[in-house]
Amino acid sequence: MRGHGSLNPVVRGGLLALLAAALFGLSTPFVQKWGQGVGPFTTAALLYGGSALVAAFMRKPKEREAQLQRTDARRLLAMAMFGAVIGPVALAWGLQHTSGVSASLMLSHEAVFTALLAWRLYGETVDKRVVMAMGTLLAGGVILALDQGFQGGVQLMGLLAVMAATVAWGIDNTLSRGVADRDPGQVVLAKSVLGLLATGSVAWLNAETRPAWMPCAMLLAIGASGYGLSLRFYLLAQRTFGAARTGSVFAFAPFIGAVAAFALGERAVSPYLVLGGLLMLAGVVLHLAESHGHEHTHEGTEHEHAHRHDDGHHDHVHDPVPVGQHSHRHAHRPVTHAHAHVPDIHHTHRH
Repeated sequence: MRGHGSLNPVVRGGLLALLAAALFGLSTPFVQKWGQGVGPFTTAALLYGGSALVAAFMRKPKEREAQLQRTDARRLLAMAMFGAVIGPVALAWGLQHTSGVSASLMLSHEAVFTALLAWRLYGETVDKRVVMAMGTLLAGGVILALDQGFQGGVQLMGLLAVMAATVAWGIDNTLSRGVADRDPGQVVLAKSVLGLLATGSVAWLNAETRPAWMPCAMLLAIGASGYGLSLRFYLLAQRTFGAARTGSVFAFAPFIGAVAAFALGERAVSPYLVLGGLLMLAGVVLHLAESHGHEHTHEGTEHEHAHRHDDGHHDHVHDPVPVGQHSHRHAHRPVTHAHAHVPDIHHTHRH
């Protein structure tokens, strides 16, 4: 259900998620290139330092976006721990002990963990097609792991570290659904600063070597685009059509990363790698083909978030009527209807 003046939420959410995927996917091989010889905690600190710098310019006034609340503090701390500490540190270490192509493809499993957690914690729809997609993605990951096992223990341990990063980011993605209605600039800034302080402190305590100015500058730039801007678009996509679908579209990021790794001259290719990549691609396509519609009830509620009045769900009265997107506390009347929908902020009913 939407107004004629608004873009289909699946299209809008998909485009936002694809943009986030492109920025993050391109960052992976460049982190490997410029992070060589840099400690994993130092790498993570620089990435989130760049993210914090760009986030400082992304904040919106309270008239346009709902602001973070004190009650969000515990969730933000957990998001920072999983998404800004465990995830990037595990990835930074893994990238130094496995091929960039294999690591990029393994990151597709983030979609699986995100979808499973969104289903269990938020009741987001997971039908047979989604289950098939998850199974296909996991099968591709098993083949990829076998390929790395044939190349030696160091390669396999690097791949397992990347897998740990995908689990951490899956948890982070699910937690971020709870603040998707807040100003994404604020969320990115808070998470990045917390991640910077945590990883920077550990890097200092471990006496990690200070990198030269060029790797330092490049990792800051990669963090600004591949982490800061990517996370902003990811949060906007998640707000539009839920955690599971956003994670599914975001699974294209590893393939973008793999293409970039090839362009940088990496030659770690095998039949197992090709087969695993094809299975993962098939899983992503199955994920995106899922659709959902039935009769459902919206209970009366009152909340605050950025919204427009041409989306079919916001018919409250203003005097005068604001132009475009704005934010304030507003109420919704109970209604029962049937239409195709996605698990956005207004469709959180259980199935």
